[in-house]
Amino acid sequence: MKNVRNLTEGAILLAALTVFLLITIYIPPLSVISVFILPLPFIMFSAKNNLKYIAVFFIAAIIISFISSSLQGLGLMALFGTAGVVMGYITQKTKSRSAVLIGGTLTFIVGLIIFYAVLVMFMNINFIHELNTMLEQSMKQSQAMLQALGKEDQVKLLQEQNANLIKNIKSLAPGYLITVAIVYAFITQWICFPIAKRFGIPAPSWGKFRNLMLPKSLLWYYLAALGGYLLFHPQEGTYLYLVIVNARFILEWFIFLQGLACLFYIFYQRSFGKGFAIFIVILSFIIPIVHYIIMILGITDLGFDFRKRFAKKE
Repeated sequence: MKNVRNLTEGAILLAALTVFLLITIYIPPLSVISVFILPLPFIMFSAKNNLKYIAVFFIAAIIISFISSSLQGLGLMALFGTAGVVMGYITQKTKSRSAVLIGGTLTFIVGLIIFYAVLVMFMNINFIHELNTMLEQSMKQSQAMLQALGKEDQVKLLQEQNANLIKNIKSLAPGYLITVAIVYAFITQWICFPIAKRFGIPAPSWGKFRNLMLPKSLLWYYLAALGGYLLFHPQEGTYLYLVIVNARFILEWFIFLQGLACLFYIFYQRSFGKGFAIFIVILSFIIPIVHYIIMILGITDLGFDFRKRFAKKE
C-alpha cells in the first residue's frame, strides 16, 4: 500500500516538475519565479521518503527532463534537482532551517562550479570573459562619446573606473558565486517551504528576522581576514590575495545582515514602523555611508550584544 502511495505521489510531483521545467525554458518572463520553484517537487518527495525511493525519483526526473527539453532540461534538473533533494532530505533528518540553508548553498555552489566548467570545456562559453568583453566595448563607446563632446578630462577617469570594475569582477568571482548560491538557497526556502507545509510536509520555520543572531565567530573570521590583508599586503592576482579578498567580501555581507537584524530589532522595541526600517534598507544599497553604518552596527551587535541595550524590561 505504501509503495502505491509513493508511486502516486511521485507521478504527481514529476508531472508538476515537468510543467515548471517547461515554463522555465520556454516562458522567460515567468522563469524568474519558476526557477526557484524547480526544487519544490524534490524537496517534497525527499522530505518524506528514504534514499532508495529518492534515487528512483531523481533518475525518473532526469529521464523526463531530457525527453521533454533535451540537454537544457537535463542541465537544469541536475543542478536544481540535486539541491532540492539535499534540502528535502536534510529537512527530514534535522528539521533545522539553518542546516537546510547550508546544505542547499553548498550543493548549489558545487553544481554551479560543475556547470561553469562544462560550459567552458565543452561549449567554449566563459561568462566572465564575455562580461569583460562587454564592459570593454561599453567603455570604448563611452570614451568615443566623451571625446566627441570635448570632455577629454573625463576619459581617463572613465578608464580607471572600468579597469577597477573589471579587476573586481575577476578577483571577486568566487565571492559572487557563493553569494548567488546563498541567496538562491534562501529564496528557494522562502518560496517552497510554505507551499510544502500546505501539503503536510513538516518544514521548519525561520522565526522573526529581527531575532536573527549569527555566530560570534564570524566577527573573528572577519577581523582575521582584515588583519591578514593589512599585515601581509598580498599582491593582486596571487592565491593569498584571492582568498583574503573573497573572504572579506562574503563576511562583510554576513555582518551587514546582522546589522540589519539588529536595526529591525531596535525599531521593533522602540515601536517604529516597518516602513521606516525598509526605507533605511533601501538607502543602504544606494548610499555607501549608510551601508557602512549598518555594518558597524552588525559588528557591535556580534561583539557586544548591542541589541540587549534596547530590550524592553519585563
